[in-house]
Amino acid sequence: MKMLAFLGLTICLFFTACKENDSEREIKVISPEEVYKVVSENRNLQLIDVRTQEEYGEDHLKTAQNICVTDDDFREKVAKLDKNEPVYLYCRSGKRSANAAQILKDMGFKEIYDMEGGFVNWESQGLQDKK
Repeated sequence: MKMLAFLGLTICLFFTACKENDSEREIKVISPEEVYKVVSENRNLQLIDVRTQEEYGEDHLKTAQNICVTDDDFREKVAKLDKNEPVYLYCRSGKRSANAAQILKDMGFKEIYDMEGGFVNWESQGLQDKK
């Protein structure tokens, strides 16, 4: 009986661990350097600045489009993106982009990248490719 309970617990833990790994693959927090490399190599990617229009207007990454996560129509706008292609997100410091990443995950996006530390971290690294 103990062996059966142990086997059941092992199977449960196995499937739980697999499920967590799937979640980790859906939203990846990556460094500004990694985003810089991707942006430099591919100008046709889905790079989303989730800050307000005013913040975006002050400065942003060249190829980024602005879809503010706090706007009422955020879900409607991101629904127009390709769910099967990678999506790269950033905000000012990382909080809003983390929220946006979770929304995209819930909407069925397959590959989501959230820039660690946001635009502030990008600037502190001295990276270029701004507007």
